Amino acid sequence: MEKSLSNQTAAMYSPLVLAYLGDALYELIVRERIVRRGNCQVNKMHHGAVRYVKAAAQARIARYLEEQNLLEESEKAALRRGRNAHSKTTARNASVIDYRMATALEALLGYLWLSGERERMKELVAVGINWLEQEEKIGE
Repeated sequence: MEKSLSNQTAAMYSPLVLAYLGDALYELIVRERIVRRGNCQVNKMHHGAVRYVKAAAQARIARYLEEQNLLEESEKAALRRGRNAHSKTTARNASVIDYRMATALEALLGYLWLSGERERMKELVAVGINWLEQEEKIGE
């Protein structure tokens, strides 16, 4: 396993590079969570994953973590840098605001991973997904 970077070094990476890594990490966590629920058709698993990995869902999680003051100062800075990053691409099915907030969450996850805060990364994702699931059940 690769050696972790210092928080300072990880923070020096481009927020879009952090988001690139964070996107893959978030997708992996969501897929593992779905697979652990039980064996079923891959198509059903994919449809289940989509509701978590779409930009709107990621944006909601990022806002929740921020609004609930669940982030440390360095995490807030990573989130802010991701939100303010200027990407040349946009999501096909998301607003610009949601796309930027989703990028912010992904940048935060990439930052935490590179700086060796992997348990913290998993904790924040779990908190966010659990909240999202609870919100969806309330809204039904």
